[in-house]
Amino acid sequence: MIRELSESDLRHRCDPKSLNCKSSAEADSQITIFGQERAVHAMKFGLDINDHGFNIFAAGVSGTGRTTAVERFLENFAANKPTPPDWCYVHDFEDSYRPLAISLPAGKAREFQKDLAAFYKSIQQEIRAAFESEDYASQREETLKTFQKQKEKIFKQLGKLAKKKGFGLQMAAMGILTIPLIEGKPVNEEEFLKLKEKEREEISKKQLQLQGEIEASVRKTRTLDKEAQGALDKLDQEVAQFVLHDLMDSLKDNYKEIKDVVSHLDAIHNDVLENLAQFKAEPNGENNPKSGPQKPTTNKYQVNVLVDNSKLEGRPVVLEMNPTYSNLFGRIEQEAIMGALVTDFTLIRGGSLHQANGGYLVLPAEDAIRNPFTWESLKRSLGNREIAIEQPVEQPVFTTKSLRPEPIPLNVKVILIGRPETYQLLLAYDEDFRELFKVKADFDSQMERSEERIQEYISFVCTLCETENLRHVDQYGLARIVEHGSRLANDQEKLSTKFGEVADVIREANYYASKNDAKLINAEHIEKTIEERFYRAGLMQDRLRERMAYGIIKIDVRGEKIGQVNGLSVLQLGDLTFGQPSRITASVGIGKQGVINVEREANLSGPIHTKGVLIISGFLAQNFAQNKPLSLNAHLAFEQSYGGVDGDSASSTELYAILSALSNIPIKQGIAVTGSVNQKGEVQAIGGANEKIEGFFEICKLKGLTGEQGVMIPASNIKNLMLKQEVLSAVKKGQFKIWAVDTIEDGIEVLTGVEAGKKTKDNTFKSGSLFESVNQRLDQMASDLAKFSQ
Repeated sequence: MIRELSESDLRHRCDPKSLNCKSSAEADSQITIFGQERAVHAMKFGLDINDHGFNIFAAGVSGTGRTTAVERFLENFAANKPTPPDWCYVHDFEDSYRPLAISLPAGKAREFQKDLAAFYKSIQQEIRAAFESEDYASQREETLKTFQKQKEKIFKQLGKLAKKKGFGLQMAAMGILTIPLIEGKPVNEEEFLKLKEKEREEISKKQLQLQGEIEASVRKTRTLDKEAQGALDKLDQEVAQFVLHDLMDSLKDNYKEIKDVVSHLDAIHNDVLENLAQFKAEPNGENNPKSGPQKPTTNKYQVNVLVDNSKLEGRPVVLEMNPTYSNLFGRIEQEAIMGALVTDFTLIRGGSLHQANGGYLVLPAEDAIRNPFTWESLKRSLGNREIAIEQPVEQPVFTTKSLRPEPIPLNVKVILIGRPETYQLLLAYDEDFRELFKVKADFDSQMERSEERIQEYISFVCTLCETENLRHVDQYGLARIVEHGSRLANDQEKLSTKFGEVADVIREANYYASKNDAKLINAEHIEKTIEERFYRAGLMQDRLRERMAYGIIKIDVRGEKIGQVNGLSVLQLGDLTFGQPSRITASVGIGKQGVINVEREANLSGPIHTKGVLIISGFLAQNFAQNKPLSLNAHLAFEQSYGGVDGDSASSTELYAILSALSNIPIKQGIAVTGSVNQKGEVQAIGGANEKIEGFFEICKLKGLTGEQGVMIPASNIKNLMLKQEVLSAVKKGQFKIWAVDTIEDGIEVLTGVEAGKKTKDNTFKSGSLFESVNQRLDQMASDLAKFSQ
């Protein structure tokens, strides 16, 4: 069946009056995912199920608004959920290499940090004040006085003993010296040597006995010194305990329900008592050169807040568009002190995974895979259900002091956003992926063009205009946007869900509306935007058309030629897609090779194009070689084609060229053809129908419209037509035509004006038909070949 299409067939118009609003300002602004029921269903399932491994992969083509839609959906979903706890790191007094992670209710971590900072400041001041008080001084003096009296008593007794033995005592740097006395007077060394030997021996003997008593007394005094120091330490402990008691008890009362906090406060209490010296003296903040570079010891009483959910309502939704290892998992920073790199728990920094803990983390899949260490570490964290902050790789040249913080339990839903092919590759080659991302949310690039969906389109426009403070769109502009959505979808009954492209059109139209001082964006602004976008990107397209108009690239749009047809192809250059005609020719002769694909012989034919050519051989055999061998060599070529050719959309065109060459019946050159064919002669749907028709129309317009020019497409492609207004106007005026056909028989009749002819039972065709001429030519070729073979 041959059908010449009318203007109404070429574009599914949207009636502005059917939109139930005069502008997008009257529509409801909605923050939701439009036209993605399947994806939304999968998202809800993945978010509701709490079992391990049910993370989500949101698959879809770029530009469908997946990221923005998923983020807004999650924000709405998470708003009424319980807020997860805060997380902080504190010093581990038993092992400073492994800081402790503490979980607190939302908003409590920052409060704990402030409380502990105030506590440290208070004990620093009050302990110092207590030790500087008169009461402490008097107690200390009293304590020392007791031991001093005992020491004085020991030395007094020692003095009496020495005097009794005839010696005097003298304190020196070397200890207590014994000096002999004669008649109460000290004897020097010279006088001592003048004494008789017996007297000297007697004095030396007594001196040796006295030295033993002195050593015993010194030991007693040293013991008393230790006891005195112990008594002073006990006094210091009692004073410090008195100061700490009230401060620590009030602090514990605030956090008595949090076991880890109470344990940490007990550890601080013990550490303060063990290190009272640093509280008794004025802090000077200087490093001890003997101990080497180090962080201030006061840091160990601080709190490093890693996650603060005090301002969060519901669960967190974190969008990390740059998922490097440190951005995702955090890092341990270092500081240079005295030329050395040092660190402590206060320099631990959290990442996006910490911020999203208890909620939802959205990541671009391709970037997560591409960044070093990120993908494997993410899988490890999800598998182990914990976040470990560590160096991703050992330092190759030198090592510095680092930490190994206690891992934090992980409870997060990760939503990866990526292309469908990325999902398939991960599923095929990553053995962990299937276990960790069990939910696939497929985002379609199209949705039905129903009244409900059109209203959603209008709601999207309203939301965009209000969110970005753009002018609203009137009802005629809205209707044009709906039609443009069908054009992007290449389907009269569909709307594109590439909301990024639709949004860009509205933004640009708002610019043109502002230039005209218009209050609303109208259809003219939308139309101008679409035309300008093509114009800016269409330099190469215009250059190719110029070459065709000047005859450099040979395309005939008038007259008739045997074995020559205008085929149509689609070129894509960056963001521009356009149609271009190509001359396809066929030459036939006697032989046994059948259909010869010149492109294939030159290694320029892709596999799909080669398949299409082989199907042509099947059609010829089915229709013309049932009672004789197919004795021909038919050469097919894309003229002036210098690159690769692929796809089967020209297979019907190539068949028409062969039929014309065999029948010697010319083809109208003003008609371009597209469509694939099967072995039964049915013309099948192809892609890019709109671009192909518009591309040939532009060439015909450049060379002059005659009213006999047009394009022939498969009937199954009618629903894909959303042609631009210029083509519609030309069709309406009879300057350009578009035919839709179902079979090769229909198509050859349009191209030649000659009936194809039906096959009879005796393998002949209707008299005067084109197929009869083809069959007679093939009979003659078979007969001639047989003669040559004899």
